Amino acid sequence: MSETGSAPGTLNDMRRLWTPAWIARHVAMVVLVVSFLGLGWWQISRAAAGNSLSWGYAVEWPIFAGFVVYVWWREVKLARRKAAEADAPPADPAVEPAPTVAAGSRPAVRRPVRVSRVPATGDVVEDTDLAAYNHYLSWLNANPGARPGDYPG
Repeated sequence: MSETGSAPGTLNDMRRLWTPAWIARHVAMVVLVVSFLGLGWWQISRAAAGNSLSWGYAVEWPIFAGFVVYVWWREVKLARRKAAEADAPPADPAVEPAPTVAAGSRPAVRRPVRVSRVPATGDVVEDTDLAAYNHYLSWLNANPGARPGDYPG
């Protein structure tokens, strides 16, 4: 391995997680987790004093703290994955790999397929009420200033 390259899991690989934005995220995660666990402890002390509603909050605050850790960890993994993809050597444009769908990934959004409509052939039984209504609508379209009561049909 060269001196400039870094193996996954080394400190060089983690340098992207020590930017000012990431330091703010790390600090926010620690502050939120400590605060949520402190609020959970406070609710336990209130529940022990006789406030039965506080038992629910005593369980809820540590769950919030766990959720903050989960989101933080997921963002760290995503940042490391993006960094690894950015550091990867570019693929040879002459050799284009077949598209694959990774497990759990969403398919790409593509343009909708246009289908040409072919008129129906054969004996078409026309509904007389529908034909009369369509004639009425075409008359209204042809006479924009007319009122529906002016229809001659």
